[in-house]
Amino acid sequence: MFRALVCAAAICGLTIELATTGAPLELLSRFTFQANVLVAGVFGWSSFRSWTGRGPAAPHLTGGVLLVAVIVGLTYHLILTDNSFGYSAAGTPAVPHTGARAVSQVLLHTALPVAVTLDWLLLTPARTLRLRFLAQWLLWAVAYLAFVLARGTLLAPDAAPRYPYPFLNVDTYGYSEVLAHAFALSLLLVVLASLLIALDHVRPRLRDRTGARR
Repeated sequence: MFRALVCAAAICGLTIELATTGAPLELLSRFTFQANVLVAGVFGWSSFRSWTGRGPAAPHLTGGVLLVAVIVGLTYHLILTDNSFGYSAAGTPAVPHTGARAVSQVLLHTALPVAVTLDWLLLTPARTLRLRFLAQWLLWAVAYLAFVLARGTLLAPDAAPRYPYPFLNVDTYGYSEVLAHAFALSLLLVVLASLLIALDHVRPRLRDRTGARR
């Protein structure tokens, strides 16, 4: 039930974003949107498996979703949120969201990362994440970078915005500096993923009630 609610919340937030922005192709290029599509898909699949009495979803899927959800939450609250000077970290004037858009922002950037983390802590078997999963998670990050750069190249020069984030803007920084930014972010991703894997192996193992219930 909890995972079904998380899936429904993700679908609700994504639907509001699509309905209020009116720019589906731009939204699809954003890391937050893609990450929450993954949350909806994996949690929907996990809830279906639970409902039908099957085992949990594959650890590389649940661990990958945990990683992207944590990245979304940390990036939004530590980098992209408005600061006391009235400007976002990107240097643009702060414009607070209102109405339905405010609801979607809370769902996608705060509620869902917290819910995914709670699911990992309370409902997911411990000591299932492996270092070999890092290669799969990094491959998705590389694919996202390639998608962003290819999209920016194919769009017309006057199209706005061509790049979803300022630090990936080739027009401003050039390919060499953008790739340097991407490399630094990849290192941070590896550090964060390694920390999650380490925590997964030291957190307490919850009692398995499956055998008794059966």
